[in-house]
Amino acid sequence: MIDNPFLPVSIEEMTARGWNQPDFILVSGDAYVDHHSFCTAVISRVLENEGFKVGIIAQPDWKSAHDFRRLGQPRLGFLVTAGNMDSLVNHYTVNKKPREKDYYSPGGKTGLRPDRATIVYCNRIREAYKNIPVIIGGVEASLRRFAHYDYWNDTVRRSILIDSGADLLVYGMGEKQIVEIARCLNDGYEVQYIRHVSGTCFIVEEKDLASLGQYREIPSFKKVSDEKEAYAEAFKLQYREQDPLKGKVLVQRHANKYLVQNRPQIPLNRSELDQVYSLPYTRNSHPIYEKQGGVPALEEVRFSIVSSRGCFGNCAFCSIAFHQGRIVQSRSSQSIINEAVKMTSLEDFKGYIHDVGGPTANFRQPACRKQLSEGVCQSKNCLSPSLCKNLDVDHSDYLNLLQQLRNLSKVKKVFVRSGLRYDYIMAEKNGKFLKELVKHHISGQLKVAPEHVSAEVLKYMRKPAGKTFDQFRKTYMHLNETLGKNQFLVPYFMSSHPGSTLATAIELAEYLRDIHYQPEQVQDFYPTPGTLSTTMYYTGIDPLTEETVYIPKKKTEKAMQRALLQYRDPKNYHLVYSALFQAGRSDLIGFGPKCLIRPRRKAAENKKPQSHPTNHRKKQKQRG
Repeated sequence: MIDNPFLPVSIEEMTARGWNQPDFILVSGDAYVDHHSFCTAVISRVLENEGFKVGIIAQPDWKSAHDFRRLGQPRLGFLVTAGNMDSLVNHYTVNKKPREKDYYSPGGKTGLRPDRATIVYCNRIREAYKNIPVIIGGVEASLRRFAHYDYWNDTVRRSILIDSGADLLVYGMGEKQIVEIARCLNDGYEVQYIRHVSGTCFIVEEKDLASLGQYREIPSFKKVSDEKEAYAEAFKLQYREQDPLKGKVLVQRHANKYLVQNRPQIPLNRSELDQVYSLPYTRNSHPIYEKQGGVPALEEVRFSIVSSRGCFGNCAFCSIAFHQGRIVQSRSSQSIINEAVKMTSLEDFKGYIHDVGGPTANFRQPACRKQLSEGVCQSKNCLSPSLCKNLDVDHSDYLNLLQQLRNLSKVKKVFVRSGLRYDYIMAEKNGKFLKELVKHHISGQLKVAPEHVSAEVLKYMRKPAGKTFDQFRKTYMHLNETLGKNQFLVPYFMSSHPGSTLATAIELAEYLRDIHYQPEQVQDFYPTPGTLSTTMYYTGIDPLTEETVYIPKKKTEKAMQRALLQYRDPKNYHLVYSALFQAGRSDLIGFGPKCLIRPRRKAAENKKPQSHPTNHRKKQKQRG
């Protein structure tokens, strides 16, 4: 029996397990948290379950190669991830200002990982062990696998596989890929010849292209760097081939080398997903972080349950479709109940399960039967601009699961805090799910993300237009009143998304006026790698339709759009005033019920009375 249930982070912990050498060392930009919401824990536990010895180097000192030698040389290779987030998103706000807290670091301390962590870590590993196999994965690697626009440098960068010098890139969730790669390495295959694994990328010379069989070449790094039309075309091809059933091998030239992306990996089936989540996670951060107060990100998920992966919502600004895929996979009810029962035995469990969900909590099955046999549609969305006629709208499995969980002994309440698609809820004819949700599963407020109300902006967001959100809002409020509940609705809105103008921002402000709501927080659109919206932001083109898209990029206009959504805040008065005049909407400045702000006071009224110089001197003398 091992006293320390965590995977080893030191030579001492390896020795306690009787290891002379690990098979793999996983280097992570996050602190080591052994919970299934953290990629480091999942990949390491999956490999452990396959019989491999895995050591963890979490948040190493990257200023030299010394810390990367902490556990010695692994027998088979290094695995590298920046962590649960892209390192630059982790470090900087949309305004490119440093964040004050890193929730994936002990005590929330910042500065414990470098910018572009994947690249930096690989360089240090190569310094420490020149010829060791290096495999990169996680969100940062997955979303930067092709040549991509980098918001922070405002330039197009090469594939992260080229820049890192790693041997293989695993994209997507990665469990199947990493097991197959590990087995190949264990069987003696050299890493440069492991080219067959779905859900991976590798680099070849031009002479090796013939051995790939059928593939599709997308515009080169040089071309997408020079021509925005080529960038849009490259993204369109990437987007359309991200399907495990009918996706093609893609190739992109980078100077004299070629990035090859194998077709996506088949998603885990229900039994495979159940197995991943049944592994012996401690559900805690490693004890080395106790003195710093633990790892803040754990608190958000410690008493939450991941029930599904993937999302067929396919919002343009979201990277989930490019990373987890559009085919929804879900765990069995029994697997989730087993986890909940274990959770209730934890010493600090207070009777509340904080969440049961995933990227979209109320998606528990693929959008339609055809997705499992034919893959996802290349040119259609399941939910926008309206619901597909083939969409299976069914909450019965999720409702049954929630009911079973709330009936467990020691469980007082089961909340749903993951995102919910209100358009999918409203498509349910009997309305049972929303009623049950309001009655049993809301912790004071329900958060949903309409993002905007303008049909023009919602078109580019790939979100539902029309009056769907307003219908949902009214139904929700009515149910709360009927059931005697005092629960609030908190809608999230986004400013400055591609396609958003001052006119559409004013349209949203007028809607907020009419429903008597001012959001406490407004999210400016944040261009992150791998999304459709980011491609629109960089190119000014909707790559799927080839339409020209208006992009608000000037700081002043972005500030105006943001201020309009919080027009009641006195700090925003001058920005709102300027925006209304610039947009020709001075009719919204006045005293009427439809006005957003009142007129400016006369300049004379704004001036403070000046003290007479003599009186001022007298006051100074008295204070002296």
